Amino acid sequence: MSTTGATADPLAALGALPGVAESVESVRKAVDRVYGHRVMRRRSNAVTSEAALRGARGSAALSGADWALEEVRRRSDFGADDEARVVGAALRLTAEAGQLLSIWRQSPLRVLARLHLVAAATDDAEVGRPRQAGERVDEPLVELPLPDAGEVAGRLEGLSRLIIAGTEAPALVTSAVVHGELLALRPFTTGNGLVARAAERIVLVGSGLDPKAICPAEVGHAELGRASYLAALDGYVSGTPEGVAAWIAHCGRAVELGVRESTAVCEALQRGAA
Repeated sequence: MSTTGATADPLAALGALPGVAESVESVRKAVDRVYGHRVMRRRSNAVTSEAALRGARGSAALSGADWALEEVRRRSDFGADDEARVVGAALRLTAEAGQLLSIWRQSPLRVLARLHLVAAATDDAEVGRPRQAGERVDEPLVELPLPDAGEVAGRLEGLSRLIIAGTEAPALVTSAVVHGELLALRPFTTGNGLVARAAERIVLVGSGLDPKAICPAEVGHAELGRASYLAALDGYVSGTPEGVAAWIAHCGRAVELGVRESTAVCEALQRGAA
């Protein structure tokens, strides 16, 4: 989807797409309910920690490392093989995202570069910067046409300008667009899905919708399944109003499922079972 347009606030304009307002309202009500849970008054830090772990597990699953939650919780070595490295990257990104909230609105491209650096955990020349002409992308689970490096640079700059300028768009809309653009562009040579979902988290938390980071959309994306995720992404990439609205609704449903997960955590904590 192009982030340029005739309106002064193209992100806000997406809120008028059919069904988007309903998704935004449904997400807001779900988030309000979990924030009102009695456990949140006493043990919100425990809920945040558990949401981070479960969110990282969900993001890793969408990138091909579908480990059981207890395996993620138990393991300490994340360098043994490809799947372990994906899980380790997801955990690092979830931890790092909270440190970048204050920078996002001033320099989103700097944040994206940092996220890629954290995910890759190497000092290779292509790490921490958008890919250049001729560089290949290792993102086998996203089989969309790959924009060239020039288009990537232009669309990243356009997205950055929109974020810096500010928007009246609901957090769900902004986070879905950031997530969708990064998956569509795959601006880095590796780890684009992990980075895109971490950026979605930053927007949801930094916007004030989920300030304590207890509504892990990554859990919902994983629960809805990779096929549904990629089908919704196809709609976003099509650029049609229906396709973009369907992607935003998909992201909204993912947030609601993340809320359900954290509500279950709250209930377990209340019973003394977690």
